[in-house]
Parts: sequence; structure tokens; C-alpha cells
Amino acid sequence: MNWHKIKVIVRKEWAEVFKNRMVLFTVAFLPLLMTAIPLAIIYGTGQAGMGDSVTSEVPAQAISAMCPPGLKGGECFQVFMVSQFMMMFMILPMAIPGTIAAYSIVGEKTTRSLEPLLATPITTAELLIGKCLSAVIPAVIATYGAFALFALGTWILVANRALLSALLDARWLIAIVIVGPLLATLEVTFALMVSSRVSDPRVAEQISMVIIVPLLAGFFGQMAGFFILDRNLILLIALVLVGVDVLMAYFATKVFQREAILTRWK
Repeated sequence: MNWHKIKVIVRKEWAEVFKNRMVLFTVAFLPLLMTAIPLAIIYGTGQAGMGDSVTSEVPAQAISAMCPPGLKGGECFQVFMVSQFMMMFMILPMAIPGTIAAYSIVGEKTTRSLEPLLATPITTAELLIGKCLSAVIPAVIATYGAFALFALGTWILVANRALLSALLDARWLIAIVIVGPLLATLEVTFALMVSSRVSDPRVAEQISMVIIVPLLAGFFGQMAGFFILDRNLILLIALVLVGVDVLMAYFATKVFQREAILTRWK
């Protein structure tokens, strides 16, 4: 594995991709939006002065799973509501790199810049790793930055240290630090597979975003109370994603047919 070649691919991808204002808008705006919404909920519910009367509005299972002893009903309600957006923070590293990865191969097909690249002495694995990293790294950095802003805003808005610990517990760290990069890798490898098989960048982008649907279903399922995204479930998701990412990387390498691109793609 020649990491110098991989670094060259990453720099090349960034030089081309970040010329697109829409990509810059996606990388910057979506994390800021996902940060602002839960902070607004914390501020709004805190200003409303919710007390024990809201306890009945929060499912008992959610209270026992999310609220440590000593928190009032209104504070448990804040924890419950903000926890719903943990899933949205997990969607961030999948939504951000989708456009970058989907365009990565099919875009170069349309501009006829992929053929000269494939003619160089670079292996398929090195090429795909470089393209994967060029999409995953910005997504992970943007997600970590959004979570840092969320943590800072929560620390400023919440005076109760017990409530602060409940809002920023270990579940968030596991979801953002561990699951986030795994989800980004899953999205990017899938998008690379799609991009290598289609001939239209718009089709590649639309198909590659389909993989986010299960996570969106999980978000609405959590909102409906079908399950609670606790620490054990997040750890299980992380373990499953490790295996899925390995399989997706293997299939992406097999699906990418450089000889067909060089000789038959039109």
C-alpha cells in the first residue's frame, strides 16, 4: 500500500470538490442546523420553567433509561427531547459525504479525467481508499465540530451540573466519536460502488442517499417510542457497522472494473 499515492488522490479530490459552492454549503450549513435545533430545545424548555408536571408526558421507560436520580420532571423532559437528536447527529456523517463520494468516480467519467488516472501505476485499492478518505475526513471533521459546538452551547445554557452530565453522557461520545466515522465509511463505500456503475452524477447521488433511509426510520421509531437508543444499543450498532464496512469495502473493490472503464465506458 503506497500511502503517498493515496495522499495525492486525497489532495486532488479536495482541490476539485471544494470548488463547488454547494458542497461547501452542505458541509457547513447542515452541521450548524443540527446543532442549533437541540440547543434551541434546551433553551426553550429551560425558559419555560417546566416542572414535575411534564413527567407524565415522558414515557416511564425513557425516564429510567435517560435520567439519573435527582433530576426533576422538566429536566428529564429536556434529556428525553435532546436525546432524540442523537440520531440526527449520527445522520450527519452520512449526509455530508454523499455528494462528494457519488460524484467522485462518475464525475471523472463525464469529464474524461478518470481514464488517465487509471492508466497510472496505482492499484484499485489505493485509488478507492484515497477517494474514500477524501469524503470521510471532511464529514467526520464537520460532525466533530458540530458536536463540540453543541457541547459548548449546552455547557453555557445549563447551570445544573447533573442535568449537563445527563445531556452529554457516554452515549453521545460513543455515537459521535465511534459510530459517526463508521457510518461515514459505510455511506462513502456504498456511494463509490454506485458511482462506479452509473453514468450520470445525479443518478449516483440519488441512489447513494438511499442508504440513509434505515437511519431515518430509526429516528422516527425512536421518536415514536418503539425503542430507546441507550449505550448498549449504540455499542451493538458500532460492532455491526465494523463488519458491514469491511464487507462494503470488499464489494466496492470487486465492483470497480477499471478495465471496463478504460476500454468500454462511453
